Amino acid sequence: MTINVNEQTQYFHLQTAHTSYVMHVLENGYLEQVYYGARIHDRPQYFNLTEHVEKDATASWSDEYPKLQLDNLKQEYSSLGRGDFRDFAFQVEYPDGNRISDFRYDHYKIMHGKQALPDLPATFGEKTTVDTLIIYLKDDVGQLELVLNYSVFVAQDVLVRSAKFVNQSAQTVMLQRAYSLQLDLPDSAYDLMQFSGAWARERHLQRTPLRSGVQSIGSLRTASSHQQNPFMMLARKQTTEDQGSVYGFNLIYSGNFLDSIEVDQFQTSRILVGINPTEFAWQLAPGESFQTPEALVSYTDNGFNQLSQQLTDFYQQHLVNQQFAKKARPILINNWEATYFDFDEQKLLAFADQAKELGIELLVLDDGWFGHRDDDTTSLGDWFSDIRKLPQGVEHLAAKIHERGLQFGLWFEPEMISLDSQLYQAHPEWVIHVPGRKMTPSRHQYVLDLTQPQVVDCLFNMMCKVIKATQLDYIKWDMNRYITEFFSPAFPAQQQQELGHRYILGVYQLYAKLTQAFPAVLFESCASGGGRFDLGLMYYAPQAWTSDDTDAVERLKIQYGTSYGYALSMMGAHVSAVPNDQVGRQTSLDMRAKVAYFGDFGYELDITKLTATEVKQIKQQVAFYKKYRQLFQYGTFYRLQSPFTDDHNVISWQVVSADQKQAIAARYQLFNMPQSSEKRLYFRGLCPDWQYKINGYKEIYYGDELMNAGLILPVQQTAGDFQAQMLVISAV
Repeated sequence: MTINVNEQTQYFHLQTAHTSYVMHVLENGYLEQVYYGARIHDRPQYFNLTEHVEKDATASWSDEYPKLQLDNLKQEYSSLGRGDFRDFAFQVEYPDGNRISDFRYDHYKIMHGKQALPDLPATFGEKTTVDTLIIYLKDDVGQLELVLNYSVFVAQDVLVRSAKFVNQSAQTVMLQRAYSLQLDLPDSAYDLMQFSGAWARERHLQRTPLRSGVQSIGSLRTASSHQQNPFMMLARKQTTEDQGSVYGFNLIYSGNFLDSIEVDQFQTSRILVGINPTEFAWQLAPGESFQTPEALVSYTDNGFNQLSQQLTDFYQQHLVNQQFAKKARPILINNWEATYFDFDEQKLLAFADQAKELGIELLVLDDGWFGHRDDDTTSLGDWFSDIRKLPQGVEHLAAKIHERGLQFGLWFEPEMISLDSQLYQAHPEWVIHVPGRKMTPSRHQYVLDLTQPQVVDCLFNMMCKVIKATQLDYIKWDMNRYITEFFSPAFPAQQQQELGHRYILGVYQLYAKLTQAFPAVLFESCASGGGRFDLGLMYYAPQAWTSDDTDAVERLKIQYGTSYGYALSMMGAHVSAVPNDQVGRQTSLDMRAKVAYFGDFGYELDITKLTATEVKQIKQQVAFYKKYRQLFQYGTFYRLQSPFTDDHNVISWQVVSADQKQAIAARYQLFNMPQSSEKRLYFRGLCPDWQYKINGYKEIYYGDELMNAGLILPVQQTAGDFQAQMLVISAV
């Protein structure tokens, strides 16, 4: 059994292949967190794992239960106002202004499989792969029901959590906060590992010890953001890539979020994951309910690589569109950095001819094909062909590209609008703004009010026409600004703080309508690069543009950091021209490819202006990637040497096939050094007793030899800076 319930002692024990999660119903009907970590035997009760001690200067639940002090208890889903003064999971405001709730255990239900969530992306699984525990709690005075969901994915050691509030009263209440997951851990000897950055510098690893008080990461940009990411880890100080205890948390959501850890006066750690409570409130009328997004938590005592690998398997099996979960992603050429807005059909067909010659499979026409768009000041919202550039329409171009045996993709930015557009002239009321106040532009564009169903329907209809006319294979969905002056005349004053969440629900609705209508179209999400790299969008778009920064050196950190919480098949990774458009750096075509191989591979440069040598190189790169595409996109990934250490001059990583017969490792050295010490690479994931051959080496090696003793690499003393070495390892 994955879910064990002792009716007499009222202990719940959730078991995955390698972990246990235990909770208990206390005498007062509250849920107590007992244990989460490596798997333990099921028992009727666990008195050794909890201690109820009456503390001085701490409020007790009642005189009858003096040792039940909420401020001293590890809880499952806490509130404020009854003696627990730590950060809290939820708050309800009642019509008289009071904000005190008292949810107590009522009953539970177990189901094989799990249900989808209305209007939200959600994990899924067959009855044989997931069981769900549903715990119902009641507040008799407020006449509200709280439903806590725990889905247990045994094989991947993942628990998925969410909460639902149901108003069973005759009065309207306001939900002021509603997190998806709370976890109280018994001590604070952990490092917080977060993935922070900026535009073109996303998801850089930062590791800091927990300290007394609250540490948090989050976003108020109505997007998961470039600056922070919903994925975080808590690890013991000695945890490394290959050993040690670590918890991973991620939120299946694309809007404002908050991941919070509070270390309290007794050195326990409270983790909260969910919708950011700042600028959030939700009106619950009688009979209505509110469902939080899902959040997942996973644990291993085998280090960061193991955590990343079990999460990668989980995403492929239980999150992303199964049509694309294991499907080879096409090698693409995107015209943006080659042409920007300056193109016509003839130039694009020349691109297609050269792409075909190089072995590239998909041509993506980026920004500028619609309205009358010659720069970024016009035409967003006018999703029809710019006949000045494409006199016979984008559908004619698509047909010509398909005739050449290539797939065809288009760039859309459906959430945005330009003031210089037909759509704005027809519907100025659809722009998010506060009447009477100045609007704040960003990139000369504004945001459409996707909280309104008619806006979603209009965008869907316009995009449908283009998709059908072009027989489209791929869509790059961009979002190039955050929301300011968030107000919608479609909602009364008391519901204005619902807009952030309602907007994301509108995004999901448009994605859902399009992916259901066109299931064969591959969607790639983008938000000025990696500004919305989250599991909420991965549910609809199984890959995302990892960053607008395509410099190979910068991408090492970006892709390395991203790999902790996301799969390689989720990362768009392209070779661009040099000097690099973002940082001006010159790197070799060889190094650029050897970085970009580890993801969904493509190019962003003018392939019609290549030298004969470059043509030959790119043909070889494309052929190499096709040969090992399944390994690069779906192999087991290992991080070997980190760019986030003090000595960040060498970075290496590796992918291994599921059967351990094939592996590819890459080592990158940023700066060359005179009289350098030997270069030794230690492999991972090989079968210890098998023998392997390596390209460029005559000798045969045992797997344990390569993993434990390593391999000495040749010193390239005069090779210069920005070196990349790639080793293909094959079982004999």
